[in-house]
Amino acid sequence: MYILGISAFYHDSAACLLKDGDIIAAAQEERFTRRKHDPGFPSNAIKYCLHEAAISPEEIENVVFYEKPFVKFERLLETYLAFAPKGFKSFAAAMPIWVKEKLFQKSMLTKELNNLLGNSVDWKRKLLFSEHHLSHAASAYYPSTFESAAILTLDAVGEWTTTSLAVGKGREIKVLKEIHFPHSLGLLYSAFTYYTGFKVNSGEYKVMGLAPYGEPKYTDLIKTNIIKVAEDGSFQLDMSYFDYATGLTMTSKKFNDLFGGPPRTSEDKLTQREMDLAASIQKVTEEIIIKIAKSIAKETGEKNLCLAGGVALNCVANGILLREKIFDNIWIQPAAGDAGGALGAALSVWHLHYNNNRKVSKERDSMNGSYLGPNFTDNEINTELKNCGAKFHKLSEDELIEKVATALSENKAIGWMQGRMEFGPRALGGRSIIADPRSPTMQKQLNLKVKYRESFRPFAPSVLREHLSEWFEHEIDSPYMLLVADIKESKRKKMTDEEKKLFGIEKLNVSRSSVPAITHIDYSSRIQTVHKDTNPRFHAVISKFYEKTGCPIVVNTSFNVRGEPIICSPTDAFKCFMGTELDMLAVGNYLLTKEDQNVSLKDNYKERYELD
Repeated sequence: MYILGISAFYHDSAACLLKDGDIIAAAQEERFTRRKHDPGFPSNAIKYCLHEAAISPEEIENVVFYEKPFVKFERLLETYLAFAPKGFKSFAAAMPIWVKEKLFQKSMLTKELNNLLGNSVDWKRKLLFSEHHLSHAASAYYPSTFESAAILTLDAVGEWTTTSLAVGKGREIKVLKEIHFPHSLGLLYSAFTYYTGFKVNSGEYKVMGLAPYGEPKYTDLIKTNIIKVAEDGSFQLDMSYFDYATGLTMTSKKFNDLFGGPPRTSEDKLTQREMDLAASIQKVTEEIIIKIAKSIAKETGEKNLCLAGGVALNCVANGILLREKIFDNIWIQPAAGDAGGALGAALSVWHLHYNNNRKVSKERDSMNGSYLGPNFTDNEINTELKNCGAKFHKLSEDELIEKVATALSENKAIGWMQGRMEFGPRALGGRSIIADPRSPTMQKQLNLKVKYRESFRPFAPSVLREHLSEWFEHEIDSPYMLLVADIKESKRKKMTDEEKKLFGIEKLNVSRSSVPAITHIDYSSRIQTVHKDTNPRFHAVISKFYEKTGCPIVVNTSFNVRGEPIICSPTDAFKCFMGTELDMLAVGNYLLTKEDQNVSLKDNYKERYELD
């Protein structure tokens, strides 16, 4: 039985295909359209899923949408009525769209499926709807290695729910508690994202990365005025500080006055105020998550915890939660945001609608390393590169590994496109830019000359799993780059008295360890453990680099520039390669060096995409 899950019409549209409960394929629409966070109907992602499984539309048993549009409409309508007459402007703007499109979403989805897959199938009959937070919970629990677990989902808002606490046992998921809109930890964090000058729904990770540069000076101010937090982690926001319920902005004048002025614009220089605000909201978020986790652990008695929802991508908070040892084991859905809702919707139908039992492996989760997207054959790569006008060499796998590892040891930055594309926001060695973490200049070089983004942004390490504990204060698998841990004391460099006096962004220039390119200013790193069984080629190139240098780590950042979705195809890879100062490109068994390429093919990528 094939079940197709889809998420769409808000942000990060995606599709996922199950075969008898097994995950066959999953991808985000943005990777095909090249429009970051594309909210449109995931036509390309659906076509890919069917192509990967080699099936016809007639073989699909059900199509499952990740939320219930009518319930969301109910929330919107009731919110405006509750705040009336405030917010009439945004109400009047939203209503025609909802009435025309979203209120009749079943008809709209049916129409889209007919246009894409043909009308030989009665799609209206096959269409099912999950609930938003159930989709998140299902995506977190069902692929995990746990027979039972507490489930925590945290995001901006689904239909009504912003936070849900549930328990999974066997094939069942039981929701225990919920917090409802407008009280939302995700929207609170997004309000500070907006206020510090970054884009909502994409810039939250920048706030997290900025936090270590500041001091949590505003924590008490936030907890005294903006949010009231109970001992069990439940919370209420004072809505007079926000405008997202009925207005066209995230924060109100009252919020702005509390923190001393209007929001920063994206063009304004970052100041110490933004760094301190980032540190403060990060700390408040961590405190709330810890309280909720303690409460659900006490209430359920469960030893395992599963996480999903956009807030679950806060890897710093995840790392702290792990170190608190509230639960014995934690598993986080790698596509924790709305894209993962497509997966969760399909899984919820397989297990809850059709009452199918889970197949649980204690050794590995069922996400296949999150390598669920398109792969390209040698012939396909060859054709696309030739069409781009590229100059390249085809090598054996051993030759490719040797040349790439050598280039890494020579301080080269390399585009690495291998195997299936990752599902979720992290590049995990399928669509990555890799480099030498030992270089004291690599972080700045990659940010300013390759990624074309803010210099403060940290980079993640990909480390051979077998060498993890030698380099980091961390013992467990972290294959999805969703946990932060500290560099081992033995690998750190002592700061001078002068370095200790540095303030704010000046701290960036201090080399803090023997792998400075992946060491954040608080000695932390967002770790990906690399496993031979899930990504043998990526494991092989790091192993060869280790042979040459004694370092079992590479810098790993997503293969894209600012504002661009992660690359999908060989064509995307070549364009990004030629539009940046990358030195080398490895696509499958094909190797390209910059000096071999026709200079006329160089593209101005720096201005191609809007700063996200």
